[in-house]
Amino acid sequence: FFGCAETAGSTVCIVLGLNAVESKSERFRLPTKMPPPTNSNESYCTFTLASDVTAGGLPSEDEIRADLENTDPNVKKHALKAAIMAMLSGEPMPSILMQVIRFCINSDDKQLKKLCMLYWEVVPKYQEPTSDELLAAAAGGAAVQRKMLPEMLLVCNALMNDLNHPNEYVRGSMLRFLCKVKDEEILGPLIPSIKSCLEHRHQYVRKNAALAVFHAHRLHGESLIPDGPELIATFIASETDVAARRNAFLMLFNESEDLAIQFLAKNMDDVNKFGDGFALLVLELTRKVCRNDPTQKSRFVRVLFQMLSSTSAAVSYEAAWTLVSLSSAPTAVRAAAVTYTNLLNSKNDDNVKLIVLERLEDLKKNHTKILQELLMDILRALSSPSVDICKKVLDVAMDIVTSRNVGDVVSTLKREVGKTAQESFDSPESKGMAYRNMLIRAIHGCAVRFPDVAESVVHTLMDFLASDGGMQVVIFVRAIVEQYPAMRPSLLTKLLSSVEDVTSNAVMCVCLWILGEYCDIDETLIEAFETITGQLGEPPFFLQKKDKDAADKAAMEAAQGPKMITKNVVLSDGTYATQTVYSEVKKPEIEDDTAHLRKMIIGGDVFLGSTIASCLTKLCLRASDMPTVDPLRLKKMTADTVLIMCGIVKMAEATVSAQRSSLSDCTERVTLCCRALLDPKANEILKDTLLNDGKATFAAFLKTLKEKEAKETAAKSAKEQVPTTQPDDLIHFRQLRSMAVQGGDVDLDDGSDLARATGYSGDKGASDMLSSELRHVHQLSGFADPVYAEAFVTVHDYDIVLEILVMNRTPNTLANLMVELNTMGDMKIVERPQQHTIGPLDQITIRASIKVSSTETGHIFGTIVYTDSATKEKGYVNLNDIHMDIMDYIRPATCTDEMFRSMWAEFEWENKVAISTSIPGLLEFLNHIVTSTNMTCLTPHESTEKGSFLAANLYARSVFGEDALVNVSVEKKDDNDGKLAGYIRIRSKTQGIALSLGDRITSVQRSLPDAKQ
Repeated sequence: FFGCAETAGSTVCIVLGLNAVESKSERFRLPTKMPPPTNSNESYCTFTLASDVTAGGLPSEDEIRADLENTDPNVKKHALKAAIMAMLSGEPMPSILMQVIRFCINSDDKQLKKLCMLYWEVVPKYQEPTSDELLAAAAGGAAVQRKMLPEMLLVCNALMNDLNHPNEYVRGSMLRFLCKVKDEEILGPLIPSIKSCLEHRHQYVRKNAALAVFHAHRLHGESLIPDGPELIATFIASETDVAARRNAFLMLFNESEDLAIQFLAKNMDDVNKFGDGFALLVLELTRKVCRNDPTQKSRFVRVLFQMLSSTSAAVSYEAAWTLVSLSSAPTAVRAAAVTYTNLLNSKNDDNVKLIVLERLEDLKKNHTKILQELLMDILRALSSPSVDICKKVLDVAMDIVTSRNVGDVVSTLKREVGKTAQESFDSPESKGMAYRNMLIRAIHGCAVRFPDVAESVVHTLMDFLASDGGMQVVIFVRAIVEQYPAMRPSLLTKLLSSVEDVTSNAVMCVCLWILGEYCDIDETLIEAFETITGQLGEPPFFLQKKDKDAADKAAMEAAQGPKMITKNVVLSDGTYATQTVYSEVKKPEIEDDTAHLRKMIIGGDVFLGSTIASCLTKLCLRASDMPTVDPLRLKKMTADTVLIMCGIVKMAEATVSAQRSSLSDCTERVTLCCRALLDPKANEILKDTLLNDGKATFAAFLKTLKEKEAKETAAKSAKEQVPTTQPDDLIHFRQLRSMAVQGGDVDLDDGSDLARATGYSGDKGASDMLSSELRHVHQLSGFADPVYAEAFVTVHDYDIVLEILVMNRTPNTLANLMVELNTMGDMKIVERPQQHTIGPLDQITIRASIKVSSTETGHIFGTIVYTDSATKEKGYVNLNDIHMDIMDYIRPATCTDEMFRSMWAEFEWENKVAISTSIPGLLEFLNHIVTSTNMTCLTPHESTEKGSFLAANLYARSVFGEDALVNVSVEKKDDNDGKLAGYIRIRSKTQGIALSLGDRITSVQRSLPDAKQ
C-alpha cells in the first residue's frame, strides 16, 4: 500500500507491505519520477515500512504512549510504527513527540533507531500559528513566522550525538537521514559535525558526509554552508575511496562546474581508475559543458577516447554516444562504431544487443562508408540465439553490402544456412524456419544486386528445396533462372536431381512451372519429361487396395490408444503401493516407396494436377519444334501426356479433399491442353501463348518489382537527404528566448526542455497528446454522488496503472476511505489502494497497479467505502466498470505469406464478422480497418486499382506474443445499391484475442470517424 502525507515543514511518504494474500515474490517498483502532489495529503514515497501494524485497527493515542514507555524494544517498535501510520492518516498526536524523545531517542536498537528517523520525517516540527497571527497576515500585516517546537532542540541534540557516535555505521545512517531533512533550523546546528565527518577514517561515513554537504548547500547554501564547493574540492583532492569521490564530484558537477572541470583536468589520466559512477558523471559533465560552449569540445576528446576502452559496458556505450553527438569527424565516428560492435559481440543480454543495433542503424544514415568497414564484425552477431536480434542484424547489414565485401557476406550467410540444416528445429537452441527464411531472403537480395555471386549461392541453396524453407529457395531459383540465362542449364540439371526429394505441394508446383518454361534444350527437355513421368507413374492415380487396407488397419490400431495395467508393488521401505503402467502398441512400419509426386496426386491435390498437365503439354509442344527429337519419341510423349491428363481428371472427379471446388477449373485446363496437343488448328492458335506468354509475364513482373524497389530506395534516400535547416531559416538562441516561444530543432542533450521530451512540442503535438490522454480517462461515479471519482488508465505492456482522482463533495471529513477494486479476466491486482482520510471538499489521487497476462477483454469494477466523521455513518459508492481496450495490447507486425498460411491452418479459433458498412470504396474500407485495428496489411494494393472485389491479409502481434490473423474479403455488389458486402475472418491461437478483435471490428466498421469524413 502507498500512504502519503505532508505536514507543516516536513514532507514524508510511506509504503506499507503487501497483504498476506499477495505473493511474497511480487514486488512493486517506485517510479523514478512522479507527478507533483495534488493536495496536502499526498507527497513522494521516500521509504518502505513493511509491517502488519494495521491488523485489527490502529491503537489509540493513550495506548501508544503506554507502549512507548514499555521496556521491551519490540513493543516500542510496534507502537512507533502505529504512531507513524496514525500521523500519516491525519491524526496529529501531539503528546507522542515527548514520549519518543524520552524513551526511544537514546536506544541502541538499530531498528528502533531507524524508526525514529522515519518518525522525525513525519512529525510536525513547527508550532501552529495563532488566530491573531493569521488575522494580522490576512489584513496585510507581516507574514506568519514559523516557530520551531521547543522539543525539536532535544531532537537536534540527539541527531548531533549520532553524528559524533563512535560507530561508523550509526554516523553514516544519520548522514543519509539528513539528506532528507529540508529544515534550515535543524540542519544549521549540525553543519560543524557534518564537516568533521568528511575527515572520518571510514569511507562509509565520508561518502555519506559528501552527500549531506551537497544536500545542505543545494537547499541553504548561502546561509548554512557558503564554502561548500571549496570544502568538497579540498576533500576530493585527497580522497581515495571510489564512492566518496563520486559523491563529491556529483556536488561539484551540480554546484560548481568550474571546480569540477579543474579537478577533471588535473586527473585526466586517472579517470578510468575512479570507477563507473565517476565516469558517467564525467560524460554528463562533458555533454553539459559542450552544449553550452561548443568551443570546449577539444578539452574532453582525450577523456572520451579513454572511456571507449572502459571495461564497463555502460561507460563505453555512453562514451561512444557522447562522442558521436559532439563530433562527426570520421575518426570519432569510427571509434564509436568499433565500440558499438565490440559491445554487440561481447554482451549476452539481448536488450543490450538491440540497443546497440539501434545506434548502429542511426550511424548508418550518415556514415555508411565507416560501417562498411565493420560489416563482418556486425554479422558476427548472427550467432545470437534470438531471432529478433538476427533479423535486426540483417536489416542493418544488408543495406551496406558493397561489391568489395559481398563475397565475404555471402560466405557468412551460406555458413549460417548450413548450420540451420544441421540443427533440429525442436531443440531449444534452434532459431527455427523463420531464421532460415531470413537468410535465404538476404542471399537473394545480394544475388539480385550483385550478379557475380548468384552462381555461387544458388547451387548451395537448392540443397534446401526439400526443407521447410523450400518455398523461399524455389522462388529465388525461379528469379535467377529468368534473369541469368547463362546459368539455366546447370540450374535445371540441379533442379531435376532435386525434384524427387521435394515434399511440399506448393514447392513442387513452382518446380514444375520452371521445368515447363525454361527447358529449351533437347537433352534437358527429354530428361525433364522422363523425370516427371517417372515420378508420377502410370495412371490411374488412386490408392491401391492393399495400401488402403494397410492404412485403415494402422488407423484402427492408433485409435485404440494405449492399454492401462494396474498392479500392487512393495516399496523399498516395506509399504504397499499401486502402480499403473501404460503400454502402447508399437505401430507397424509400413514400407512405402511411392514417389512424392505420385503421393501428392493420389492425395487429391487438384491444383498440382493442373500444373502437371500444363508442364507436360509445354514440354511436348517445345519438343515438336526441335528437329533433333525423334518423331516416334514425340508421339509417345504426347500419348503419355494425354493418358496422364485423363488420369488427373479422373482423380479430380473422385477426390473428396478441400480442392473439390477446383474440379471445373482442372477439367477446363486439361481440355485446353489436350486440344493443343491433338488438334492442329488449336495447336497453331495456342502454341505461342502457352510457350511464350508465361515467361514474358513473369519477366514483366520481375521488372515491376525492381522498379518499385528502386522507387522506394530513391524515395528513402531523398527523404534522408532533405536538409534539416534551410539557408534562410532563423537562428534560435536558446538563452535569449522564453519557453513560450521556443522553436526550431531539438537539441541533442536539451534535458531542460521537458515539454519536448514528453512529446508536447508544437500545438498539433500537444493537442494530439492531450486528446489521446483524455480517451483514457474514465468517469467512475456521478456528479451528484457524495464522492466523485474518475480514473486515468495507463497501459505499459504487462502493467496497467490506475490513477484514481477522488473528490469529497461533502462538507464533512471522510475517514477510512477505501477504493475496493476487483477484476474480471486475465488480470490481477498487485497493488491495492490503502485507506485515506479526506477533508471537506478536498481531493486525493490514489494509485493502483494491475498485472495483465493475456490479450483478453477485461473489466475493472469496484466500490468506494468511507465513514462520515460527523455522522459516523458508513457510505458506499458503486463505481462504473472500466472496459480495457484490446488496442492497448495490439502491435503491428509482419510475416511472410508462407508463415501466414501456416498459422492460418494451425490456429483453431476463428471469428467470422459480416461486413456491414456505409463506406463506399473498397480500398477506403480496407485502410479504415487497418488503422482501427492497429494491424499491418500483408497484401499490397495500389491506390489506382479498380475492381469490384478485394481480398487482403492483415497481421498483428500482441505484447504477450500472441498472433492475430485477419482475412478481409469484400465485394461491391451492383444489386445491393453499390454497398459493400463480404466477411472478415479472424483466427488466433487463443479464444480471447479472436473475440476481442471481432468486437473491435464490429464496432468500427460501420463508418469512418467524423474527423476523416
